[in-house]
Amino acid sequence: MSIIQRLREKAAWIVTVAIAFALLVFVVEEGLRNKSVFSGSSNTLGSVNGTNIDRIEFEEKFKRIEDRYTQMGYNMDDNSRMQERQRLWNELVEEIILDEQYQKIGIEVTDKELGDYLYGINPPQDFRQQFSDPQTGAYDANRAYEYVNSVKKQKNSPQYKLLFGEYFPALVKVRSREKFEDLVSNSSYAPKWLIEKTTAENSQIASISYVAVPYTTIPDSSIKVTDAEVKEYVDKNRSLFKQEKAGGIEYVFFSGAPSKADSAALFSQLQSIKDSFATTSDVKQFLLNENSQLPYYDGHITRREIKIEGIDSIIKTPLGSVYGPYLDGSSYVLARVVSIKNIPDTVKVRHILIATEQRGPNGQSIPVRDDITAKNLADSIEKAIKGGANFDTLCLKYSDDGTKTSGGIYEKVVSAQMVPEFNDFIFTNPAGTKGVVRTEYGYHYVEVLSQKGSSPGYKIAYLSKTILPSDETDNNAQSLASQFAAQNRSKKQFDENSKKQNLEVYNAAEIKPLDANVMGVGLERANAREMVRWIFNDAKKGEVAETPFQLQMSNGLSRYSVYVVPVVTQLYEEGVMDVDRARPNSEYKIRQQKKVKQIVEKIGSANTLDAVSKVVNQPVLRADSVSFATTQIPGVGYEPRVTGAAFHKNNKDAVSKPIAGESGVFVIKTENVAAVPNPGMDVKAQQSALQQQMRMFGKQTIVENLKKLAKIKDNRYRFF
Repeated sequence: MSIIQRLREKAAWIVTVAIAFALLVFVVEEGLRNKSVFSGSSNTLGSVNGTNIDRIEFEEKFKRIEDRYTQMGYNMDDNSRMQERQRLWNELVEEIILDEQYQKIGIEVTDKELGDYLYGINPPQDFRQQFSDPQTGAYDANRAYEYVNSVKKQKNSPQYKLLFGEYFPALVKVRSREKFEDLVSNSSYAPKWLIEKTTAENSQIASISYVAVPYTTIPDSSIKVTDAEVKEYVDKNRSLFKQEKAGGIEYVFFSGAPSKADSAALFSQLQSIKDSFATTSDVKQFLLNENSQLPYYDGHITRREIKIEGIDSIIKTPLGSVYGPYLDGSSYVLARVVSIKNIPDTVKVRHILIATEQRGPNGQSIPVRDDITAKNLADSIEKAIKGGANFDTLCLKYSDDGTKTSGGIYEKVVSAQMVPEFNDFIFTNPAGTKGVVRTEYGYHYVEVLSQKGSSPGYKIAYLSKTILPSDETDNNAQSLASQFAAQNRSKKQFDENSKKQNLEVYNAAEIKPLDANVMGVGLERANAREMVRWIFNDAKKGEVAETPFQLQMSNGLSRYSVYVVPVVTQLYEEGVMDVDRARPNSEYKIRQQKKVKQIVEKIGSANTLDAVSKVVNQPVLRADSVSFATTQIPGVGYEPRVTGAAFHKNNKDAVSKPIAGESGVFVIKTENVAAVPNPGMDVKAQQSALQQQMRMFGKQTIVENLKKLAKIKDNRYRFF
């Protein structure tokens, strides 16, 4: 073998090893970054008591929800998407938890039980609607049975998948849950003796004498709380200091909101077309060509019904002239009075709508009938009424408007209440006028019944343009943010450079892994999901984002970007709070315990109220009408321990031991205990009411309580 050949083979081996090494480094880096490549859980959204929730299955179910939104005409925006994902997650978590309980208890829904439900006297509401006789309203169980059997034979059809794959399993889940909740709620019982005992105790009234030493008598500054004491307090009260996974950031932002230059440019643009707007003969088309934010209302409106600032200046402008540009919120506007005529203040009218389209639940247009058919029907109705047909009968039979059951009447209609064509017909024609009017909804047969008052009506065209940021403004904000992000790789650099550049630094705390919004200055209502994902998936404490996050903001109609550069200041794992985080919620309690100890030591062996009063330099006071049923001491406030001590038998003969209350340390002596008679008490009725309350509470809280006891691991933040 030649030397050259050996070198070639050796070189090839070296290259192969180098490529393999590079690929290994890449995979390891990705694994460290995503923390899932080697874990085998890249498709696991989370788990409940060890049962995994698969991401692919979750996405398939979510896709069906999206499809239903589309079929119903709804638009699924970011907020809807977050809400539906949360709803689906809760559904799956509860399903796993409840299935465990069903298996333990032995709850099941048999085919026979499902059949009894579907074809019995109380079927599901949607089945009842689909298979009821339209004439009698009676449910036809045979039709429902025949339908189910016919679908059952078509196992490859969409109907089979929907009915047997989704609908029936959903019914089984609902029925199983009903059984479980009923089982839990019906196990609640309130014994008679408990009602009698509770009633007797709650009827007691006590009078006490007492000495109170407020905690405020000892300055907070005189009592120091160490980290060790905080840790000891947290360890003893771990349930009070549980924390969820959370994070906190500090950030600066660079706004791409419209600048003064952007505002001036739009003002000049409108000024330049002012004369053209004044002289155009087709106002509606002119507004469309100029992309006006406000549509043209081609109808007359009285001064009283025009609710815009500066209207008095606008209507003083001569016909054919243009007022403006003037600032209206975040827009500049030109206004032109197109026409003026006297119109009624109010009109009473009735109509029959033959619709060509209607509005769907999301505002979308839904066709009802074609234009020619609608026009012919409206003309036929007009002809029939002229020939003596009854208006109310035709209205009830043919009208597509919600007023059909009340004779199609609208009372006290003011100008601009209706669409323009309808508005001008009833306001510019005299009472008694009848005819067919075409609007965006279809054809209306209209009768003007009466009119009241008279005042000038104005037809005004508004050319409105929102002040938007120019590319230069947006690019400048993005460039500044990118420069700042590039300068900083640590919290120390972030602090130094923000101070050097005189940038305002803001903070946002308690950010949760699944949050879509971050509560912080300048970030209100913006979707910050990508930034939140960075915090929990990629960032470490003290790390600054390498590139700014672009958040979409709005100010009225104006839309602009804000570029945020965050630094992670806190990352908390699920568990128990550390000392620093627990201190704000524990320090005052520890300080209070130390104050109690000092006050108790000061009281010492004093065994009368007068002696205690003298030692602590506080007066002996009296409180009457202390009720066992409340936790209030008259003149003091919320003091449950003191209230309980007032009814303790040992405190009738001697003063109590020092009581650590909410506002101070108390020493009391019970002077008298009496009972307020309650002759109208009905033990049986109270027992029944309490049992009903307990059952309702049990049904409402059982699932949430089971979720608290379950071991739930939620990794959704890594994917969405």
